[in-house]
Amino acid sequence: MTTIGFLGLGRMGAPMAANLLGQGETLLVHDISPAAVEGLVAKGAEAAGSAAALGERCEIVFTSLPTPNIVRQAIAEVISGGSPRIVCDLSTSGPKLAQDLHEILAARGIASFDAPVSGGIRGAEQATLAIMVGGPEALWPHVEPLLQRIGRPFFMGETPGAGQVAKLANNLLSLAAIATTAEAMTLAIKAGLDPARMIEVLNAGTGANSATRDKWPRAVLPRTFDFGFSAQLSLKDTRLALEEAEAMGVPLPTGERLAALLDRVLATYGDDADFTAMAKVVEADAGLDPERR
Repeated sequence: MTTIGFLGLGRMGAPMAANLLGQGETLLVHDISPAAVEGLVAKGAEAAGSAAALGERCEIVFTSLPTPNIVRQAIAEVISGGSPRIVCDLSTSGPKLAQDLHEILAARGIASFDAPVSGGIRGAEQATLAIMVGGPEALWPHVEPLLQRIGRPFFMGETPGAGQVAKLANNLLSLAAIATTAEAMTLAIKAGLDPARMIEVLNAGTGANSATRDKWPRAVLPRTFDFGFSAQLSLKDTRLALEEAEAMGVPLPTGERLAALLDRVLATYGDDADFTAMAKVVEADAGLDPERR
């Protein structure tokens, strides 16, 4: 029986880990939050007690963590306890870290997969995430069935970081959709058009996108700005994309503008602001009251 480890039980990690339960394997979990661990134990997982214990007991270890540095430190702890056969990072941690981890893990005979996900908390809960994967093709059959339980995996190639580059490109488009939708909606609202009717129109026409279909109805029109992904993490992802683009000699002027807009969101609304608060900054620039109902 395969023993699987899952490290990082946040808003994305907890539902992904839960979707790995119930297929016969043993699932060990760990997080800095005891409550998060208890929640998974109540569903049938076992508490590992530490990241090192995952490395000691598990054949395959998944990580879902917020920043590259935290991923690096966590995997160092995992391999301090033993040598799992495969480590698969589901975080958006950038291609540079994926390449570093590949070298570190390969030296210990451990295979490394980078497999960042897209689809938000709802996608994690419903197991509909898009998963962009880079790693050794020979071991892909061992990882793919597990990833299929949490979403739809796409194998992007054997180059370490292939999945990360795909995810960063996806995130740029997603954030650009939010920013452009905010500008279009602000133009319409300033002209006196009804916001809800305007979203209906956009979704019936060629302007439809992920922001008009999901983010505006759920978080912007009701003025809750609680879609479930932080502006801080969005800025982290955008900066990772800019760093990789600079290394490859690819200009990303739109990415630079998105980073500047997210900086303003955090400066205005604080570190806990949702990324949909980008709309409030655009509205305020146009003289609209961002706190209106």
